[in-house]
Amino acid sequence: MYSAVSLLYLALVVFQGYCLQYFFGSFLERRWNSRWSDFALIIFYTLGLYGISGLVFNGETVSVDGDAAKKLILSLCFLFLAALIFYKPFRLITIFVVTAFLAVVEIGRYFAVILMDKVADGLITMWNRFVNKGIFTSDRALTITYSGSIMVVQIIQYFLIGLLVFVALRKIVRDFREKDYEISRTELLFLLTPTVVSLFISVLLRIIIITVEGNVPQMLYNSYPILIVVIPSILLLSLASILYSVKLFQDMIYTSRVKSERVVLQNQVSSMQEHMEEMERVYAEIRGMKHDMKNTIAIIGQLSTEENRELKEYLADLNNTFDRLEMRFKTGNTVADTLLNMKYHEAVRVIPDLKMETDMLMFPQTLKIHSYDIGIILGNAIDNAVEACRRVKEEDRNADTFIRLASVQKGKFLVLTIINSFDGKLFQKSQAEFPITVKADKENHGMGLRNMKNTVEKYHGTIDFKVEGGTFILSVMMKNEPG
Repeated sequence: MYSAVSLLYLALVVFQGYCLQYFFGSFLERRWNSRWSDFALIIFYTLGLYGISGLVFNGETVSVDGDAAKKLILSLCFLFLAALIFYKPFRLITIFVVTAFLAVVEIGRYFAVILMDKVADGLITMWNRFVNKGIFTSDRALTITYSGSIMVVQIIQYFLIGLLVFVALRKIVRDFREKDYEISRTELLFLLTPTVVSLFISVLLRIIIITVEGNVPQMLYNSYPILIVVIPSILLLSLASILYSVKLFQDMIYTSRVKSERVVLQNQVSSMQEHMEEMERVYAEIRGMKHDMKNTIAIIGQLSTEENRELKEYLADLNNTFDRLEMRFKTGNTVADTLLNMKYHEAVRVIPDLKMETDMLMFPQTLKIHSYDIGIILGNAIDNAVEACRRVKEEDRNADTFIRLASVQKGKFLVLTIINSFDGKLFQKSQAEFPITVKADKENHGMGLRNMKNTVEKYHGTIDFKVEGGTFILSVMMKNEPG
């Protein structure tokens, strides 16, 4: 029976090692992108846990000699060592990940042990009554019943520990959405408080849970039955505080980010409005000047003599020059036309041979999507496309760079597609929704796609992207209805 219990405990430790690599890998960057790395971590954790138990408690799972703090410190050091060996680099979030994992394991273990210990006591009491009533007449039958009952209780206990650990860690991973967010020391303290309190509770329980009466060790709740309800309740509340602190922290980050994005969005709208008003004024003046100059050129041409061919050729060239002052891009939407012309002239200063194609970009006359929202989407998309083309040029000066914009009406939905040259390097975390910016100033950059998503969602739309060879394809779908 002892060997069977040992195998069950080994299975539990291995499963905890699996949970460890899942939990750490969700937050930290692996040193080696290999399945063998995760497998090695599981083995490392299993051997380390057995080593700590043997070193501190001589293989016992429950301590009566006051070494609880020593085990806690050794376990923390061991988990930090595992994080340093298998993951890089060290970040403040690593401290939370290590303490949270240990706290969840300790809470799950104590909750299951206390709960199932009372179940085991109840079964033993029942079997003793059966013996007193003469139901069990054979020592062999009684031994098998005792052993079988303890084995079943042990299996349920280990299963309950594993289930609590896995469910709690999985919820933390799901609720902690901003895993790339660099937390500050104050934020770390906010997250650590419930985990550290839970660890101290586990240490306290290990110290006081066993009492000695008449040289016979007994569980404390046998003397104080109310503790069988109080202690598990405290453990569950400790676990709930860890889970709720993570959710609350993420809600705080989301609220702060929404406010920042709203400020950026408002600045973009304000800047775009100023640009469009200025561009419309400039183009209006140019059209007026062109009209006047064309009339002047026509009069001069009529007054010039037939013999003065050089003057006529000069006037013809001048007239062609004015023709080229027309808007380069015409999509049927004034905001889009102004924005495209402005972005193009800005881009060719950096990439002189950039090709921007908009022949397939047309907007319906019955467009109900707000012009400013169209401007936000196109503005952010073109900015990202120009940045991608710039990186392509940095790698190969002779590379062809292009940006192609197209649109199509599908029922009530307007679909915009932006295709641009791309170097094939997509930086995106496994849990992230969008690629991360490669610019140094990540606080003020990398919001383009999120701003686009927020704008698109006003029109019950979606945004999607994919990479095909040397091109990046961005697709935006919006319902052609007022947002």
